[in-house]
Amino acid sequence: MSSERFILALDQGTSSSRAMLFDAEGNIRGRAQREFGQHFPQPGWVEHDPEEIWASQIAAAREALAASGASAAAVAAIGVANQRETVVLWERESGRALAPAIVWQDRRTAGMCEELAAAGLAPLFQQKTGLLLDPYFSGTKLKWLLDHIPGSRTRAARGELAAGTIDTWLAWKLTGGGIHVTDVSNASRTLLYNLRTREWDEELLRLLDVPRELLPEVRPSSEVYGLCDAGWLGAALPIAGIAGDQQAATFGQACWQPGMVKNTYGTGCFMLMNTGGDIVPSHHRLLTTAAWQIGGETRYALEGSVFMAGATVQWLRDGLGLIARAEEVEALAASVPDNGGVYLVPAFAGLGAPHWEPHARGSLFGLTRGSGRAHIARAALEAIAYQSADVLRAMERDADMAVSELRVDGGAANNDLLMQFQADILGVSVVRPRITETTALGAAYLAGLAVGFWRSTGELASHWQTDRRFEPAMPESERDRLIGGWNLAVAQTIAWARAQS
Repeated sequence: MSSERFILALDQGTSSSRAMLFDAEGNIRGRAQREFGQHFPQPGWVEHDPEEIWASQIAAAREALAASGASAAAVAAIGVANQRETVVLWERESGRALAPAIVWQDRRTAGMCEELAAAGLAPLFQQKTGLLLDPYFSGTKLKWLLDHIPGSRTRAARGELAAGTIDTWLAWKLTGGGIHVTDVSNASRTLLYNLRTREWDEELLRLLDVPRELLPEVRPSSEVYGLCDAGWLGAALPIAGIAGDQQAATFGQACWQPGMVKNTYGTGCFMLMNTGGDIVPSHHRLLTTAAWQIGGETRYALEGSVFMAGATVQWLRDGLGLIARAEEVEALAASVPDNGGVYLVPAFAGLGAPHWEPHARGSLFGLTRGSGRAHIARAALEAIAYQSADVLRAMERDADMAVSELRVDGGAANNDLLMQFQADILGVSVVRPRITETTALGAAYLAGLAVGFWRSTGELASHWQTDRRFEPAMPESERDRLIGGWNLAVAQTIAWARAQS
């Protein structure tokens, strides 16, 4: 019988639940994925069924184990990575969710955030939490649930109810209600957690009228929190790592030193810069967030979000019909030598960091009779790189340090044309790793470190291997010309939005 051991990573995302089994060298030995429903009951509302999330995640875990041929007894620990700001409210005794989960994309609390900002509270929230006062985050979602479920605040104060982000929900379900925990990276996305005191903030709890009794215990990102009920997977496995998905991806990219940066190219782009033990306040409308805590040491990050990355390519496919499959965009864009003067500002859902202009809408500039579908495709890919460059430059100014390398992952990171243009427009190296499943890998690393499966990050560093390095090759004058065109297009897009409002 083989004595080989593994780490099971649960990667609970916005549209699917995935599970992966990693061996001691960081190789994937089994994987599975289960999609679940997306619910849009009103414009701007996005909901998930918490029980469906749980069912899809445990099913994926079982399938990944089966695909690997390993028994549950061979699993040394479980690590969890999760969609971050989505919130669930449930009964402690029955484990029954009282309402659908409100998803991070949900905008129903925009008015609530505007009222708080009008009361002059935005600086207080940013100073304490590192976050902007926006419905993106969990705190106002939880307030909305308590406002709309009769008797819930009274029941919460009596200790009858529990709340948490998806990591907390999964840990509760895995242990049969044995633990009610979250980690610092998820807590720091709630608008309720004070980065400096590393505790739930009583003043912010009062402002949002959230009873402290509802909230989970905040723990490090790498330690044994409790044991999974043996009935779920066949053995009582330690749950030993928890991190929000983007922080987990940063850890999986081995961005362990201050100044290291990763960018995930998914539906949107999420860029994080490790700032070490320093809480770096942003003066360029980025977010300050906890990256992870191991032992007594907490690491922090600056984060910037781009709303439309892979979603821009989906628009080319579904909205314009320029391509039949997303994979076709690279060849189409490469069929012309440049963008022909065409710029696309994909502000279909507003502009994210560092502009934060919610009323902006998509704009296409520079069209001539010679412009064709290939120029628009190329402009779409280039827009992803321009938006990411805007975020990175803001990070460099906030952190007062120059970045020499950008580590990349996510689906669009496999687009060589995009990655080369990203290197060119940044003037720094863009590095794609051999294993791009960095979210699950980061969760696995955190869990494995907690149980001694791996001894240190030094040991893990040898697992990170380069698939390809893209070096900047564009003349500086051409880079400046292209960025100048992009900046003008963004300025005109914002001006149009403000003229309409």
